[in-house]
Amino acid sequence: MNLKEKEIKIEELEKKLSIIKNDEAYKDHLDINRIEETINAYKKTAYQSLSAYDHVYLARKTERPHIHDYIDNLFDDFFEMHGDRYFKDDQAIVGGIAYFHHIPVTIIGHQKARNLQDNMKCQFGMASPEGYRKAIRLMKQAEKFHRPVITFIDTPGAYPGIHAEENGIGEAIGQSLMMMSSLKVPIIVFVAGEGGSGGALALSIGNYIAMMENAVYSVLSPEGFSSILWKDVKGERIEEACEVMKLTASHLLEYSIIDEIIPEAPGGIQNNPAYSYRKMRNILFDQLERLTRLSENQLINERYKKYRKIGEIYE
Repeated sequence: MNLKEKEIKIEELEKKLSIIKNDEAYKDHLDINRIEETINAYKKTAYQSLSAYDHVYLARKTERPHIHDYIDNLFDDFFEMHGDRYFKDDQAIVGGIAYFHHIPVTIIGHQKARNLQDNMKCQFGMASPEGYRKAIRLMKQAEKFHRPVITFIDTPGAYPGIHAEENGIGEAIGQSLMMMSSLKVPIIVFVAGEGGSGGALALSIGNYIAMMENAVYSVLSPEGFSSILWKDVKGERIEEACEVMKLTASHLLEYSIIDEIIPEAPGGIQNNPAYSYRKMRNILFDQLERLTRLSENQLINERYKKYRKIGEIYE
């Protein structure tokens, strides 16, 4: 039984328990103790030995903090900036200026929402070319004014619609990768939820990459991987695909693709966000102190060596 099935079972038992407790005829019924014991047993084991599929399930939960939650809890005086100065403002990418311990920083990240109406506005966190061009504009501005760049990754991938192709989504992602590779200011990356495909990579070239314990980061979605590799149109091998893809934080730390794992409360960061926020603040403080001491050439060379090392692993 995977984590999703366990949580559904716990929810069903809690509803049943609530009904029984509210029924006077069952006030002293043995069912109450039996159900409570079953619920406690499920809760005790639910978050132990999570599979890769369980991490994907947790990474996609709508209750997880989104970009504005991180901004509100980690930074001060955020001023959002809109538009790519070419076509329009893509709400799937949020960007602007804020302060961290009185240090001005530029923040860029994917935006998801918690209901269908808001998710339609931000395309479920899947950015169009305009979103990445907005990010590029903000990165150029950050370089001009010597502001460190902080990015937050949470997207299943770039927007796959026809207008994204017409407006050059591949070119926009490529330009973002090139910009981040040669940016003359520190870049710190947080993989906060889903990190899927080129849509995630476009904001992920950094000097330091930290990843939430239950986040995932991969070349494409498990569903896409399963359908391409095994022609799995029914989604019967998605759990197997998650294991094969090595997309969890522990796998990626082992392969030196990320630098650090940010711990989460059992069941996900949403159950105790302050616990993870404290660790994120420490990372920002330590890395900004370290990176701001480096010269422009040192920052670029450190970034190059980081990704050259990753490339050598797979050569």
